[in-house]
Amino acid sequence: MTSTTPILVIGATGKIGSRVIARLEQQNIPARGASRRSNPAFDWENPSTWAPALAGAEVAFVAFVPDIAVPGAPETISAFAAEALAAGVKRVVMLSGRGEANAQRSEQIMAGSGLGTTIVRASWFNQNFSEGILLPAVLSGLVALPAGQHGEPFVDADDIADVAVAALTDISHVGEIYEVTGPRLLTFAEAAAAISAASGHEVAYAPISLEEFHAALLPDVGPDIAEFLTRLCEEVFDGRNEKLGDGVQRALGRQPRDFAHYCADTAATGAWSQKA
Repeated sequence: MTSTTPILVIGATGKIGSRVIARLEQQNIPARGASRRSNPAFDWENPSTWAPALAGAEVAFVAFVPDIAVPGAPETISAFAAEALAAGVKRVVMLSGRGEANAQRSEQIMAGSGLGTTIVRASWFNQNFSEGILLPAVLSGLVALPAGQHGEPFVDADDIADVAVAALTDISHVGEIYEVTGPRLLTFAEAAAAISAASGHEVAYAPISLEEFHAALLPDVGPDIAEFLTRLCEEVFDGRNEKLGDGVQRALGRQPRDFAHYCADTAATGAWSQKA
C-alpha cells in the first residue's frame, strides 16, 4: 500500500465498485466511495462534480457509467484524466470492456495521461444473470440475445474486484492490462443449462436477430439506449471474445472462479427462486 490517503472508488454502488470498497474495508484500508448519491457526489454527466470528489485522493478505482463503450466515452475519460491529474491523483485502476473499440480508446487515453494506470478489462459478468440486466429473463425462463452460438468466457464479479483491489494496493501493477475471464468458454445455451441445473428452474436460451433484440428493447429503454445496446451486441458477439484471458492468474496467482461454482452459490441465496 503506497497511498497515505483513502482510496477513492468511483462507481461505488455498481457491481464491481461495491465489491471493491467492501474488500478494502474488510482489509482495514481507508476507502471513500463516490457516486451520484455520495457526499460529495460524483456524476460522469456533470464535470463540475469531479474536482470535489477527487480532492485529496492519490489512488482511484474508475468505473465509467453507463458503459465505457458508449459514444463520447473517450472524450469524457480524457477530460476526467486531466481533472484527476490536476487534483493530485497519482494512480488509477480503470475497469474496461473486452473487445469494445471505445473502451480500448479510453484505455489508451488514460494510459497516456500521466497517471499511473492499470487496466482491468472484462466482458460479461456472471452476475448479469443474478444481479442485473438478465435476471428478469432468467426468472421468466427464457434468455433471448443476439449472441448466436459463440462461446463467452463469463467472468465473476468477485474475481474482477479482487484484481482491482490488488492493483489499487500495490504499485507494481502499474502499466498492466489484465484481461480477466473465467476459466472456460460457454455458450449462452450452456450457461442457461448450468443455471437450470443449479436452480431447479428451467431456463432456455433463444438466439435472436439484432433486429428482434432492438424491437424488444424499444418499449422499455427508448430508441437511444436500444440502438446503443444493439450496436454493442453486434460488436462483441461476433466471436472476438471467444478466447480466454489470463488476467486473474497474472494478477492474483490463482485460477478464476468457474461458472458452475457461481451457479451453485447463487442458487443457494434464492436469487433464482423468485417468480417472474
